[in-house]
Amino acid sequence: MTQMSTGMGNRGNGPEAGSAREAARPTARHSAAGVRAARPARLPGTLTILRTMISNPIEGWPPEVYEAPLLRSSQVGRPCLFVMAPELVHEALVEKADIFVKDKVMRRTLGPALGEGILTSNGAHWRWQRRLAAPVFRHDRVMGMVPAMIRAAEATAERWAGQQDQRVDVAHEMMRTTFDVIAETMLSGAPDMDVERVAEAITDSLDSIGWPLALSLLGAPKWMPYPGSRRAAAGREYLRGCMQAAIDARRAASGVGRDADLTSLMLEAADPETGQQMTDEQIIDNLLTFIAAGHETTALALTWSFWLLSQYPKAAARLRAEVEAVAPNGVTPENIDQLVFTRQVLQEAMRLYPPAAVIVRSATEDTTLGAEPVLKGEALIFPIHAIHRHRTLWEQPDAFNPDHFAPEAVKARPRHAFMPFGGGPRICIGMMFAILEGVAILATLARRFAPEPEIPMTPEPQLRITLRPRGGMPMRLKPSGDAGV
Repeated sequence: MTQMSTGMGNRGNGPEAGSAREAARPTARHSAAGVRAARPARLPGTLTILRTMISNPIEGWPPEVYEAPLLRSSQVGRPCLFVMAPELVHEALVEKADIFVKDKVMRRTLGPALGEGILTSNGAHWRWQRRLAAPVFRHDRVMGMVPAMIRAAEATAERWAGQQDQRVDVAHEMMRTTFDVIAETMLSGAPDMDVERVAEAITDSLDSIGWPLALSLLGAPKWMPYPGSRRAAAGREYLRGCMQAAIDARRAASGVGRDADLTSLMLEAADPETGQQMTDEQIIDNLLTFIAAGHETTALALTWSFWLLSQYPKAAARLRAEVEAVAPNGVTPENIDQLVFTRQVLQEAMRLYPPAAVIVRSATEDTTLGAEPVLKGEALIFPIHAIHRHRTLWEQPDAFNPDHFAPEAVKARPRHAFMPFGGGPRICIGMMFAILEGVAILATLARRFAPEPEIPMTPEPQLRITLRPRGGMPMRLKPSGDAGV
């Protein structure tokens, strides 16, 4: 294969055609102080914007977001700035993090599903929850969860062993695998939990999220119904009931052991500054956040990884060779950090198809970004998908090349050229958990299996809070020994 487009934007050659090329071109660095916003050549009409908000918001982004450092636009009459230059991303998310806060439209959109947890809250309420949750994701505690990740991957491998040459939806399979990790590491005390029903409720509560987003931009009242609203509400009610059952079961259990799950740890956690503990409602909000964010995002990174590996057999062979050399008897907590290329494959999949493909903030006061004035209430949109494919930041930005994440290439790029977990003080608290989980599952499964599309296909990425392949990822399970090189 000499050329492949992995989705939107321009085509480029992948590592099979030019692995000797530099992985990332010298960065076109912008002086943040002097940058003014460009304007799109054409603005879509209100109906077009609303339609894309509901069906696939990424399709509504102006094409200039893949080239310009800063772009001034509007959404349904609301002014907004698309921010792509890493220096400006740093200015907004790090230097001015207290000015640019979670946008009210996105908070209204996500709030019904995730409450006022660590993802959706602002200000002091966010800060104390972050302080309280931080010890839960300490390195030693996350490493203690790696065996559960490996067990979930091995269970999937055993299931796949009985389905060789059969057609499966790899997206569903990865959702099931990562939920097995969630069930053991976060909800192991939940009595008689129906894992399939919980996974279905997560999908129900988030699948029609484009409608409340569009209605919020129009200023419609919160009570206004929309297609899928009753199903979403039922999903949310079921999930919150499951979380309360997990809390009650853990509270009734005696003591908290070293291998306690996330529910136990959050029940025990206290703010190191004030001693304050979370209420049950706040624990539920954060459990739902960790489950919705951690379960689906890692599953999608793995889904896209398997599809990309199916298109690049030499990269797949290189990954399998690494796993055979590093972990001939299986992945363990002791050898997982040595799976360097496996991690690069996962990172490159998250570059091309970032599970969290957009961040939105709004200004709490009049300020500037670069040389561009920003008025109070104005929205800042950080289009992660566009930053990860930006023509000034990446060599062949639409091509799959895991060597983009070789150490020397990483050092040559600014920090915010790659940000699948966000940036600044609000960077994803579960980042290490997600990376370790993704590497453990990918290494375990790719060593034995090489899923292949039944027909040549380029899946369409669809933004539904997370970046999913529209229609799933149907592939046929093949043993790795049958994969072509």
